[in-house]
Amino acid sequence: MIYILSYIIIGLGILFMLFGVIGLFQRKRDFYYRILIACKVDTVGMITIGIGMALRHGISFFTGKIFLILLIIVVLNPFVAHIVTQAAYKSGFISVYKRKDGDA
Repeated sequence: MIYILSYIIIGLGILFMLFGVIGLFQRKRDFYYRILIACKVDTVGMITIGIGMALRHGISFFTGKIFLILLIIVVLNPFVAHIVTQAAYKSGFISVYKRKDGDA
């Protein structure tokens, strides 16, 4: 039963990441919105996949490594996205989506 639950959780993580990638390719989004979505999709998708993998393998040294990797992802992924966004902003990068009717 735990194997089935772990595969369901892994599948949900993969689906979440798939929908996030599809959302990244929408034409009406600017750079700052896309980096926000990419950060959230990577973080939450990897957390769900990691939890599913940990459930599948039970309590072991491998599970400890999974949780260490998840901790690193949770801490560093938003931090790196913030640094990239801040560098783009400080360099003067302006990313504004303009609609067809001329409004910004």
